[in-house]
Amino acid sequence: QVQLVESGGGLVQAGGSRRVSCAASGRTFRTYTMGWFRQAPGKEREFVAAINWSGQITDYTDSVKGRFTISRDNANHMGYLQMNSLKPEDTALYYCALSPSPPSRRFSDYAYWGQGTQVTVSS
Repeated sequence: QVQLVESGGGLVQAGGSRRVSCAASGRTFRTYTMGWFRQAPGKEREFVAAINWSGQITDYTDSVKGRFTISRDNANHMGYLQMNSLKPEDTALYYCALSPSPPSRRFSDYAYWGQGTQVTVSS
């Protein structure tokens, strides 16, 4: 059984930075792709970033490239999403997820999901 718990969300001003974290239980974490998704009110859940098991392969949606950085610490079963130059349109509930497949943008490829952490960017 794998459990994911996100933390680090909150209110931040536009242009600011925030790091959200994902704590994973179970041995699966270090062999799985980790992804971050987000869902804004009234919108569908969308892919943000993904990182393969070793950390050597990453993928980002275009709207966050150059601003967000995904990383992981397999020894401590932790994943991170560093968000810089935040914009009001980044406001969303941010979810981390694990997939047994290579990095993917399809949420159907992800087997385990956290409950999300809210990030609100004020203008």
